Amino acid sequence: MAEAPSALDLAGLRFQIGICEEILREAPGDTEALRYLAHAYFAVGREEEGLAVDRRLAELLPRDARVRYNLACSCALLGRKEEAFERLREACELGFDDLNLLRRDHDLDTLREDARFREIERLVGKRRK
Repeated sequence: MAEAPSALDLAGLRFQIGICEEILREAPGDTEALRYLAHAYFAVGREEEGLAVDRRLAELLPRDARVRYNLACSCALLGRKEEAFERLREACELGFDDLNLLRRDHDLDTLREDARFREIERLVGKRRK
């Protein structure tokens, strides 16, 4: 997991959260605001709220492989391995093909020792060919 944000970064993230929440009061389906909000919630330690936002994004953008991948990352960060693997498989089915990201993304560290992770790597690698 990333190191804790500095006081200045934390203030910026809180400001970002406030702006995104305000935008979403007016436009609840604003996917750009939802993306920023999910990231900011995780960065300030509001992981459950971040997960809820990622789930909302997946509802709004059901065919978006990157959204599904980010949802898998959120699940992995919260120790929800079974769901994380399900969402990674879905991301692959939707066309996720960034093998480099999959291999270096620390959000997925809790999954790497599981044989299913190697299967996901294989699936993503096949997509790139």
